[in-house]
Amino acid sequence: MPTTYYDDLNAKQTIKLRELIKTLPSFSKDFFRAIDSTTQVRTRIAYAYDIRVFFRFLIDENPAYQHYAVTDFKLSDLESVESVDLEEYMEYLKVYESEEKHMQNTEQGVFRKMSALRSFYAYFYKRQLINKNPTLLIDMPKIREKNIIRLEPDEVASLLDYIEKGGEKLTGQKKAYYEKTKIRDFAIVTLLLGTGIRVSELVGLDLDDVDFKTNGIHLIRKGGKEMIVYFGEEVEYALRQYIETDRANVVPCQGHEDALFYSMQRKRIGIQAVQNLVKKYAKEVTPLKKITPHKLRSTYGTSLYQKTDDIYLVAEVLGHNDVNTTRKHYAAMSDQKRRYAANKVTLRENKENS
Repeated sequence: MPTTYYDDLNAKQTIKLRELIKTLPSFSKDFFRAIDSTTQVRTRIAYAYDIRVFFRFLIDENPAYQHYAVTDFKLSDLESVESVDLEEYMEYLKVYESEEKHMQNTEQGVFRKMSALRSFYAYFYKRQLINKNPTLLIDMPKIREKNIIRLEPDEVASLLDYIEKGGEKLTGQKKAYYEKTKIRDFAIVTLLLGTGIRVSELVGLDLDDVDFKTNGIHLIRKGGKEMIVYFGEEVEYALRQYIETDRANVVPCQGHEDALFYSMQRKRIGIQAVQNLVKKYAKEVTPLKKITPHKLRSTYGTSLYQKTDDIYLVAEVLGHNDVNTTRKHYAAMSDQKRRYAANKVTLRENKENS
């Protein structure tokens, strides 16, 4: 049976994780083995990077470990860490040097790294391999709620118009490149805006995943869950136009024959390429908003919720495992509706009109 895009991706990520674990203390293997069945491999990769930052912090900031390499640490060293060390670590995470690079973390970044460390400690503490868990003695960093950045309806229309016709003002190489990619790019952006799928899901699509009989696309979602997401006439038009023209004329590189969307190198398009093209077009339409594929997903989710007022439907279509995740992101829509309703009931007629 031939391997799929997701099989290949998982294999590459698994090999990457194994190499990362080799850069950590030897006892770390037990932790990653234990969480193998409950986490995705890319989550474990993120954990490995985050935990490595912690050990490098100890080497850089604690004189007791200045002659250590990361792989020199033992379980007993975890017990010697005090809560004050972890408070210093949270401060360190805001700005630090890593492999001669200047690194910064947002509130979310600090929270993620502390969550990884807390899980790491919890594993060994629960199994009584260490006698104390200092991560339980500190407060986790607070994350301020951020407003959802999304496109307004007129901005959505302007974005699609620009992708279709924006090349009229271009000249030379820029115009030539635009003409080669505009049909593909229009299909990609229309699909993101019209279904709310993740960019990682889009790049994994094969041609056979599109069914015009039902106007549905077959997705592999987070955790390997399979799902059919349906699309409307505008998405159908954009996909048909791309498949029947640009894609039909591509001679794909070996191993990329099944891909739906191709790069200019005739290979399956990558996440970074999609992020770049979305950023490029959006900058022309909404220069003050930093629009990413995820913001297009938020735009779709917001629009669907405004039209249906059904948070469970939005959660289902977006592929959220927990409806509370959806509610957290789109609860502001309900607040806007309540404000709108407040002025719709009149208690007394205006005296001037009586």
